[in-house]
Amino acid sequence: MARYTGPVCRLCRRYGDKLYLKGDRCMGPKCAFERRPSPPGQQKRFGVRRRRVSDRALQLQQKQRARATYGVLEKQFRRYYKEAMRLSGVTGDTLVRLLEQRLDNVVYRLGFADSRTQARQLVRHGHISLNGRLTDIPSCATKVGDEIVWSEKGRRSQLVKVMQDGLQSKEIPEWLGVDSANMSGRIIAVPDVAQVGAKFDPAVIVEFYSR
Repeated sequence: MARYTGPVCRLCRRYGDKLYLKGDRCMGPKCAFERRPSPPGQQKRFGVRRRRVSDRALQLQQKQRARATYGVLEKQFRRYYKEAMRLSGVTGDTLVRLLEQRLDNVVYRLGFADSRTQARQLVRHGHISLNGRLTDIPSCATKVGDEIVWSEKGRRSQLVKVMQDGLQSKEIPEWLGVDSANMSGRIIAVPDVAQVGAKFDPAVIVEFYSR
């Protein structure tokens, strides 16, 4: 499956904000954004007039932030937008819910992985089961009532013990329930957009695609 394989720390610097793409590393002194918050590439010298950023460019930046946050490419992200347009409700909020209900994001939100990239890898390598069935598709859409557990292969890995020990310090969203003893989780409600803490404005993304 297609995915971004470049340096993710450059994405935080490019969009001018921490996107927390590397988990715990983003919290410590090794965070590239903390050491070099300036955009990547050759920096402008003094005396050069800075050009005004257009509204279209600002809308594009919000859309690219969302893509980088959830690790999806343009074609797949556009499909999410079209699906959000088809469903009832506020398009921007529906778009966020569709992205939040991706299996790799749910694994990350449950505290089973330090980042969405790691969660994606866990799913792809067969460490996660969805409703008792092994699922290796990170973009698999989940729904209320679904149960996410570590597979037999995943339980034999050293990572499950590391994640279990650190689970108490993780902040689990209210729309998810987690059993730390059995390392299992369940979706108990629809994601609350207000609690997602998105690093982008979904309404601006809708404006970008509406033009």
